[in-house]
Amino acid sequence: MRKSAFMVFVFLTITSIHTAFAAIALDRTRVIYEGDNKAISLNISNENKQLPYLAQAWVEDHEQQKVTGPLIVTPPIQRLEPGAKSMVRISALPEAKALPQDRETLFYFNLREIPPRSDKSNVMQIALQTKVKLFYRPASIVTKPGTVWQNQLVLHKTATGYQIENPTPYYITVAGIAARAKGREDNGFVPVTLAPKSRTDVKSTVFDAPVVTYINDYGGRPELAFTCVQQRCSVNGTR
Repeated sequence: MRKSAFMVFVFLTITSIHTAFAAIALDRTRVIYEGDNKAISLNISNENKQLPYLAQAWVEDHEQQKVTGPLIVTPPIQRLEPGAKSMVRISALPEAKALPQDRETLFYFNLREIPPRSDKSNVMQIALQTKVKLFYRPASIVTKPGTVWQNQLVLHKTATGYQIENPTPYYITVAGIAARAKGREDNGFVPVTLAPKSRTDVKSTVFDAPVVTYINDYGGRPELAFTCVQQRCSVNGTR
C-alpha cells in the first residue's frame, strides 16, 4: 500500500531556537499591546527563497487556549511568496475594557507556517510554530520608554533558593540569578515569569550579593544588582 504524505508540527517558544530554522519568521520575541492603541502591527517574513508558505496566526489566553477575543489577529491566514515580507495586525475588541485596568493580562501570540504540499509520495513536511508572550498593558499603567520597574523586585532567601516578590502591576520574566563575582553563575536556575503583585519560590544557589537577569520589553537581558540585609535582598543599581 502506498503511504500518504503527512505533516509534523514542531512547537517552539522564546526560550528555544524558534526562528533559527523557521521559514516564517516573526520580528520580536514578545509582544506588548498598550491599552491606548486601537491596534498594533507585527512584521513577518518568509525566509525561504524558493517556496511560498502560508502563515497562520491566532491568540491564546494565559492557559494557552485559543480565543476569539478580546484580542484578535488579522488576517488569520495569509500567503507569503518566497522571500516576501508582510504584517499581521492585533486589534482589541470592545470587551478589552473588561480586562483588569490596574495590571497586565497575559496572552500568547502564535504564528504557524504551512508549507506547500509536496508532489512526492512518502514525504514528511516539517511545519514550525512560534509562540511568544503577548502582554495587554492597560493605558493606566503605560510608562515612559526606558522605565525600569523590574528594580522593584525583592528576593527573600529560603532554604532552597529564593522567594521572588513582584510588587509591580507588570509581568516580569527572571532569566537568571548569579553571584556578583564572575565565574559563580547558577546554571541550574530555571527561568520564571512572575505575575503582577505575586510571589514565586525558585530553586537557586543562595548568594551574598545576587545579580538578577530579566527580559525587558525588547527581548534584551539587563542585569540588576541586589544587596542583602539578612534574608531580604533589594536592588541597589543596574548593570
